[in-house]
Amino acid sequence: MKLKTRIVVGFLMVILVPLLLFSATFYGISQVQVNHFNSESKEDGDYDIVIESSQDGQARIQLMVKDLFFSAFVILVFTGLSVGLWIYRSVAAPLVKLKRATHNIKEGNLDFTIEAEGTDEFAELCQDFEDMRKRLKASTEEKIMMDRESKELISNISHDLKTPITAVKGYVEGIMDGVADTPEKMDKYVKIIYNKTNEMDHLINELTFYSKIDTNRIPYTFSKLNVEDYFSDCAEELEAELETRNIELVYANYVDGNVLIIADGEQIRRVIHNLISNAIKYMDKKRGIIQLRVKDVGDFIQVEVEDNGKGIASKDLPLIFDRFYRTDFSRNSSKGGSGIGLSIVKKILEDHGGKVWATSREGIGTIMYFVIRKYQEVPINE
Repeated sequence: MKLKTRIVVGFLMVILVPLLLFSATFYGISQVQVNHFNSESKEDGDYDIVIESSQDGQARIQLMVKDLFFSAFVILVFTGLSVGLWIYRSVAAPLVKLKRATHNIKEGNLDFTIEAEGTDEFAELCQDFEDMRKRLKASTEEKIMMDRESKELISNISHDLKTPITAVKGYVEGIMDGVADTPEKMDKYVKIIYNKTNEMDHLINELTFYSKIDTNRIPYTFSKLNVEDYFSDCAEELEAELETRNIELVYANYVDGNVLIIADGEQIRRVIHNLISNAIKYMDKKRGIIQLRVKDVGDFIQVEVEDNGKGIASKDLPLIFDRFYRTDFSRNSSKGGSGIGLSIVKKILEDHGGKVWATSREGIGTIMYFVIRKYQEVPINE
């Protein structure tokens, strides 16, 4: 019952019950008087007996009136207390719950529940308060998780920046001290410094892009891209970079020359670069080979990046695209990575309406797959 209805019912009871009692009282008195008058008119005795009978009747009437008024007063008090207690309990009980809940929230305790009983306004208020508590708890847990992830990101980036910086410093000191005393050594030192600075630039770009992911401010510029031309250009860029790392790139395109996709060219390059970087990071063979294949699979084009590195354990494979997940947790490893490269890949491809997955065999290598929908002209019926 709604609180408004309870108050109206209580108000009516407080008013109507006394009215009914007083009405009954006056009706009873009038009936007694009528009966007494009728009995007096039938008396055959002398005058003294009539007077005595009249006085006795009036005394009885007065006593009855007092009893009726006392009874009415008792019933009125009982009704008022009952109605007041009924309304008070419907208000006080939820207020006590809300007070206790407010105290828990003030103390930072969100592990409790508020049970809403009934269907009145206070029950609805308790339910709204419970919903607010759940959302507040979820928000608090999300904030704690984000703080933990941010700390982990800073730790990962700091470690992974320190490694190439130390290497660059060492090789520069070697050049300054004259250790690179031949053109071959000098060329080797310069290539290593170049690769390490590229690693640092990539890490900084990942960090910048990560901040845009969290605020949903990734700057996409979609356009129609020819698959053959676009991925051929990507392969040329990758080949030049991998050559400095003594890794061979094998590129193959199995898509017709007129196939188009709608995509952001810069962000898809980021996807390919992150996949290639991941393959380089875990390359453990003297002669590294990375294959880039583009295939036609119906309404989609499928891109495959295969390496002959150390592979990924089956227990890690379903988790590699999760944010901050690292298959190598050793902080002394130079191959740790920031743990966000593959999560960036997943985010970009999902925003393109595609998806990414992987297969791997330990000691043999890993294949990363992703698909993007083809661009198709929709015929207009005239």
